[in-house]
Amino acid sequence: MIKLKKRWLVSLILCIGFIVGFMPKVDASELKFSVEPVLPENQKSEGHTYFDLNMTPNQKQVLKVHMRNDTDKEVVVKPSIHAATTNINGVVEYGESNTKVDKTIKYSLENIVKPTVDEVKIPAKGAKDLELNVQMPEEKFEGVLAGGITLEEKEETKKDEKNKAQGLAIENKYAYVVAVVLHESEEKVASELKLTNVEPGQVNARNVINATIQNTQPKYMNQLTIDTKITKNGQKEVLYSSKKESMQMAPNSSFAYPVSLNGKELKPGKYTLDMVAHSMKQDWHFTKEFEIKADVAKKLNKTDVSIEKSNTWMYLLIGSLFMLIIILVFILLYRKKKEKNRNAKKRKKQSKKR
Repeated sequence: MIKLKKRWLVSLILCIGFIVGFMPKVDASELKFSVEPVLPENQKSEGHTYFDLNMTPNQKQVLKVHMRNDTDKEVVVKPSIHAATTNINGVVEYGESNTKVDKTIKYSLENIVKPTVDEVKIPAKGAKDLELNVQMPEEKFEGVLAGGITLEEKEETKKDEKNKAQGLAIENKYAYVVAVVLHESEEKVASELKLTNVEPGQVNARNVINATIQNTQPKYMNQLTIDTKITKNGQKEVLYSSKKESMQMAPNSSFAYPVSLNGKELKPGKYTLDMVAHSMKQDWHFTKEFEIKADVAKKLNKTDVSIEKSNTWMYLLIGSLFMLIIILVFILLYRKKKEKNRNAKKRKKQSKKR
């Protein structure tokens, strides 16, 4: 699988495979170079645009990625390796990710596949191959190792050169990702899913309850469905719920499954999360209690952009000011009337004396 990532644009994706299934679709006019993995003889499946290799313990191999530059200027590409992770949408990421590599992973692709150079300079109207050394672990493993080769374009403009002179980093603007999946055994690995943590949080400045799901096995968790309900401890009324289908988890990965509050405020208290997960003809049922602290709820509610802020205090202030004005007007009118009566009495007395 080859993926093109653009730092400041959302990638469009389409499914291309059974196990490793995502390839963004982009406008070719945006690219300054193209990539094509040179598939070796131990490629497991034909017709794929990613490395899906049958390997053996302690095996050494050199992988090649062919890169072509059809522009009139030299293109500099920086390669890097990343283990496969799962994002909050239940989509496998093969490139750089904010998601941490799960602690259950025994062998990380970053320690097995290594580029032979730090960067590749592709000449104008030319091509060049990137070579990567593969060193398999001595011990045989079951399941799969998965990750990707990220190929980032470095574009040095005059501004970049000025920044470089000032010691600033050059921004990587484009990146292809070529997926890598390594196998050593055809033996089936048992599926195992765990619910490891539940806590309040935010996604895009909106309150959610994050339920962290962990795939502890070296296999993909395909066609994953998660159905979640949240109630107050000891009660049956469902306060928040979420159901999502057709997700996929990378081998030995975790992700925080978000249950949206849909614009509601977080309220302090003790809650119970009930979750049913289904994948590959297997079901899991999890129940976990958690607590929302008052200070955490206050902090998150303050920054949630979807919560309608109450104007009660403003209405009370306006109402109080209005009442104060009425009272002041009443006092002034009363004093004026009293003064008028006093003056009338004075004039009456003076008239009698005359």
